[in-house]
Amino acid sequence: MHEQGIHIALKAEVLGHLFGVPITNTMLMSWLVMALLIGGALIVGRKLTKIPSRIQTFVETLFSSLLDYIEQVLESRTLALRFFPLLATLFFFILLGNWLGLIPGINSITVAPEAHAGQASEHRVSLLYPMSVDLNVTLALALVAFFAIEIAGVYFLGFFTYLGKFFNFRSPIGFFIGIIELISELARLISFSFRLFGNMFAGKTLILVAVFFMPYLVPVPLMLYEVFVGFVQASIFTILTLFFIKLAVSEAH
Repeated sequence: MHEQGIHIALKAEVLGHLFGVPITNTMLMSWLVMALLIGGALIVGRKLTKIPSRIQTFVETLFSSLLDYIEQVLESRTLALRFFPLLATLFFFILLGNWLGLIPGINSITVAPEAHAGQASEHRVSLLYPMSVDLNVTLALALVAFFAIEIAGVYFLGFFTYLGKFFNFRSPIGFFIGIIELISELARLISFSFRLFGNMFAGKTLILVAVFFMPYLVPVPLMLYEVFVGFVQASIFTILTLFFIKLAVSEAH
């Protein structure tokens, strides 16, 4: 009965299949975000000049500030340059995905999903849906961050030195501390994915409820607040990844 009320879905809607792979509306949104980021990078990169334009100045200032912050945390320009592409991509990918989902009317673009068993369906779903409210997307981002952190630790410290952070047989206290560190390391997958998913899903649900009950008063300030929340969540995800990389590449004390 969602036609007469509020329709809130915990999972992405499947629009169809491509070579047996289900294509969801959050997947289309992520593809749109990637296309915009790649297109923007190509446009700005093709028109670089010695006397920068306003857009080039803005982009250079933004990226240099982000790089300087990463360098301060990692205490190394070399490490900052090494991890800057990953951290910048995570930040802008999440930020743009959060903000695109707040554009008024974007969820009103609906299509009929792929029919099953040759039967047409009257049910219509949004063609584009905020990707951060799909746990599959946030879990995929968490996996990227998790493996980047672990690979960084192994690469810069060596396999056995990094493994020694979690398996310390020199003393009983060191052993238990290492096990606790290992559990907390694995728990990052859950914290990374559910923190982003929970905050963005809660905001999306709140806006839907406000639009349903008070369509002319509450939604506008709530949407402005969600713009800020989208920025904060992208920042938190990126900063946590940065600090965990810092811990991973630092030797245990």
